[in-house]
Amino acid sequence: MSRMAGKGHAPKKSVQRYASNEKDYIFWCEECNVPLLEKDCNTCGREGKRIDLSQPADVRFCSPYERSVLYDLLTGTFGCDPLGERIVLLNKIPGDDKTDEVIVDGLLFGTLRFDIQNMDYVFEPSVDGANILLGHTVHKTLILKRNSRHLNGKKVNYDLVESISSDILEGDVILVRSGNLTGFGISYCDAKDASSVEGPVLRVRRTDSRHASLNRKVPAMDDVIAANLPYIRTMGKNAINTIKGIANQKEYKKLPVNVSFSGGKDSLVVLDLTLSALKNREVRAFFLNTGIEFPETVEFARKYCRDNGVELIEKKAVSDFWDNVDTFGPPAKDFRWCCKICKLAPANTAIEECLEKAPTCITVDGKRRYESFSRANISTSEKNPFVPGQLNIFPIKDWKAIEVWLYIYWRELEYNPLYDMGFERVGCYLCPAALSAEYQRLRVLHPELYERWESFLLQWAEENGLSEEFIRHGLWRWKELPPKMLKLSEEIGIRTSAKAGTSSFSINITSGISPCKAGGYSIEASIHGFSMKRTMGVMNIIGKMVLSEELGLLMVRSDTSTVKIFSSGSLVVNSEGKESADQLFNDVSRQLLKAHRCTGCGICIKACPVNAIDVRDGYVHVSDSCIGCGKCDDACVVLKYKDKLA
Repeated sequence: MSRMAGKGHAPKKSVQRYASNEKDYIFWCEECNVPLLEKDCNTCGREGKRIDLSQPADVRFCSPYERSVLYDLLTGTFGCDPLGERIVLLNKIPGDDKTDEVIVDGLLFGTLRFDIQNMDYVFEPSVDGANILLGHTVHKTLILKRNSRHLNGKKVNYDLVESISSDILEGDVILVRSGNLTGFGISYCDAKDASSVEGPVLRVRRTDSRHASLNRKVPAMDDVIAANLPYIRTMGKNAINTIKGIANQKEYKKLPVNVSFSGGKDSLVVLDLTLSALKNREVRAFFLNTGIEFPETVEFARKYCRDNGVELIEKKAVSDFWDNVDTFGPPAKDFRWCCKICKLAPANTAIEECLEKAPTCITVDGKRRYESFSRANISTSEKNPFVPGQLNIFPIKDWKAIEVWLYIYWRELEYNPLYDMGFERVGCYLCPAALSAEYQRLRVLHPELYERWESFLLQWAEENGLSEEFIRHGLWRWKELPPKMLKLSEEIGIRTSAKAGTSSFSINITSGISPCKAGGYSIEASIHGFSMKRTMGVMNIIGKMVLSEELGLLMVRSDTSTVKIFSSGSLVVNSEGKESADQLFNDVSRQLLKAHRCTGCGICIKACPVNAIDVRDGYVHVSDSCIGCGKCDDACVVLKYKDKLA
C-alpha cells in the first residue's frame, strides 16, 4: 500500500468545542458606560477598562428575548431587576447547552444557562452580581454572623446563621452576606426547616469584600456606535479592501462575484460589504434552501435581496430531508448526513452552473474563526478542496459577534427576526448543532414543525429501544454521546444504548468501477455501522485528511486520487485508472474494518517504527507523522482475519 501525497490540514483530534482565541478581551468606557472594541473611547477620549472574556470570547449583545428571560428570572427569584434598560452583553462559554456570561456596566453580573435536566433557564449571580442584588432585595437572602472563618466553598451550619428569608427552598441559589462580605451560595434545605437541620444548611460558593455598583449612566445603542465609530469604519474598510484585493486580481477581475447568503447575520454583513466593495460588478447571492429552514429565514433572504436589487440564486435539493430520514435516522453532530443531501448537492449545482460561464466561481463567505474550533484556522481566501474551481473569500474571519452586530446597527441593516426571538444561530430548525434552548423556542414559534419532527423522533426512539426522556433531553443529537452527556444521562437515569445489532459493521459496493465525469474511475459504497470518529483515527495511513464538519465530509486527496467519506456512511473513491481505483478502495476498506473492529490490543503500537500510533477510548489513532509503511497492518489481528469479519 502506497501512501497518498495529499495536501491540506489534518483534522484536529481534540474534543475541544471552541478555538482558543488570542483577542479574548474588550474594553469598557466607565465615563460613557459603553463597551469598546479598542482601548480609547471615541466619545469622551478616555481610556477604557480592559474586560477579560472567557473563551471562545465571541461576545454579543443580549437579544430582546434573552433580556426578557433574564428579567423573568431576576424578578421571579430575587423580586427585582436592577438592570433596567442598560446595555447587556452575553459571552458564550462551554456548557451542557446554551450558557452565557452576563456582562453589565463592565461587570460580570452572573451566568445565564439552559439547564438540560430541568429543560429551563437558570441564573446564577457572580460575586459582583450578588453584591448589586443585595442592594435591591431581601428575597433569597441569608445573613451570616460575623466570623473570621474563610467562607469560600465552605459548608455552614445553622448556628452561624443570623437570619434567613422565608422564601428559600432546598437547592436554591441564594445571596449571602457576612459583615462586609457578600456573595452567593446553594441552600441545602427549605428556610422553614433550617433551624432543625443537623449538619450544613448552606454551601457558600464565593464571597468577597469588594463593593460593586451600577453606573448612573444608562446608554443607548447609538451611544455604543458613537464610541466605537472609528473602529467600526476601519473594520468595514479593511474587509472591503480584502474583497477588492482578491476579486480585482487580473484573473478574476471580469468574473461575477457570488455571496453565500444563508439569511444569517454574518452572511448579511458580507453581502453588504461585497456590494460596497464592488459597486460596478455583478454580485449575486447564493441561497441554499435545505427545505428545513425556518420560514422566517426563507422569507427574509428573498425579501432582503428583492428590496436591495440583488439577484438571488435559490437552490433546493432534488431529494429532500424527509425523503431520506427514514433511511438514515436522525442527523447528529457526528452524523451530518443531512448536510450532504440538503446542502452539498444544491451547492454543487449552483457552483457547476457558475463554472459553466466562468473559469472560477468566486464566493464571498461569512465564516468567522470565533464560531467553532473547526473554523479557527481559516485563511482570508481558500480554494475549496471539495469543489475544484471555487475560490472562497472570508473578509470577516477575525470578527467577533459584537463587531458583526455593531456593523449591522451602524449600517441600519434589516436582519433576520429570529435573532430577536431567542436564536443565536438561524440554520435548519431541526439541526443537531442547535441548542435545546433553541429547540424549545421552535416549539413555541412553529408548533406544527416541532410536532412533525418530535413525532418522528419518538417513533425512532421506540423502534430503537430508547425512551421519550432520551428525546426530551436532546440526546438524539449525538451518534456517540460525549462524556458530559453520558454523565448527564446517568444522573437523570436515561438509557443511552439502542437495541443490540442495529449497527453491525459492513461495506457494500453500490456502484462498481465506472468512468467518472470529472475524469478517471470511481467506486461508490455504503458503510453500515459507521463511526466518523473511528474513521478519522486511521485515515492518516491512506494520506493527509481534510475535514468539513459542516458538510459531514472527510476527504483524503492527492494529485491523482480522492477518497470522500460522508457522515451518512457513503464512500466514494476516485483515481486515474481502474487498477489504482480498485487498489485504493481495498486499502480504504481495510482501514475502515480495522478502525471499526479494533479491539484496543495495542500490537500495532509496537509495530510502528515512527511512534505514530496510540490507542485511545478503546480504538486506534494514527497521527499525521505516519509514513505509510504498512507495518501496523501486517501486525493487526483484525486484518489477519478480515475475511471472517466482513
